[in-house]
Amino acid sequence: MVQVIFYEKPGCINNAKQKALLWKAGHEVISHNLLKTPWTGQKLRPFFGDRPVTEWFNQTAPAVKSGEVIPEQTSPETALALMVANPLLIRRPLLQVGHNYQVGFDYATIDAWINLKSDNPLEDLETCPRS
Repeated sequence: MVQVIFYEKPGCINNAKQKALLWKAGHEVISHNLLKTPWTGQKLRPFFGDRPVTEWFNQTAPAVKSGEVIPEQTSPETALALMVANPLLIRRPLLQVGHNYQVGFDYATIDAWINLKSDNPLEDLETCPRS
């Protein structure tokens, strides 16, 4: 069992399912509101590791869907500034276990990292069912 710091959008159906999987595996989940957390670029950056900038973004965020923000044309520095100003742009969830960070909830990645102790659900736990 590990303590997972979990940044979510309250009311998000998938975030609730993701937390349930973590709890079922015996992990302690400390939830935080992603939208109300006082982010800085320095605090946010570790969650993205070596992923391409396009994978940092919530693809269903209104500014991305409208074309106002184009992740493929955004530098890391600009992406962080945009996300600090508008946390809806941040892909979720953000997870932290000790000094290890992760963005998104790819089941296989999370299972290899902290062991989810359950079968991989057949449903997509990352794409918002409301989009």
